[in-house]
Amino acid sequence: MSKQPQRAFSTEFKVRVVQRIESGERLSAVSDEMGIRRKLLYEWRAAYRALGAAGLNRKRGPKPGGERFSVSPRGRPSAAAPPSSGVASSSARPRGEPAAADDLSLAQARIAELERVIGRQQADLHFFREALRLWDATSPNDGAPISTKSSKK
Repeated sequence: MSKQPQRAFSTEFKVRVVQRIESGERLSAVSDEMGIRRKLLYEWRAAYRALGAAGLNRKRGPKPGGERFSVSPRGRPSAAAPPSSGVASSSARPRGEPAAADDLSLAQARIAELERVIGRQQADLHFFREALRLWDATSPNDGAPISTKSSKK
C-alpha cells in the first residue's frame, strides 16, 4: 500500500463528481478517470443523498456534541443524523447572503432526492408484480402451470 499525500477536494468539485454518478455514469469509470478511490466516491454519494451538497462540506473527525454522521446501506440518514427538512431557517443564514439561491438549491436537492425515492419504489413495484405474476402461474403441487390449453382443469 503506497503512502500518497491526502488530497483536499472542494465542495463544488465533489458535487460535480456526484452529479455525474447520479446522472447514470458508472462509478468505477468516474473513479478511474479522476484517480479517486471508489470507496471515497461511495461515501460522497451517500453523504450527498442524505444531506445534499452540505453533506459534502463536512470536516473529518469527531463532531461536537458526540453525534456522528452515518448513512444506512440504502443511502438514507440513520437515527444519529436527523433527516434534513429541506428548508433552511432564515435565522441560521448570515445577513447579506442570497436567500433565493439557497432556497433554490435546497429545493432542487429535495426534488432530486424524491425522484430517486420514486425510482426505487417503481423498481420495487415492478419486481413484486412480476414475482406475483409468476407465483400465480405455477401450481403449489408440481410447479407446472395451473392450466394449459390441453388440460381439463
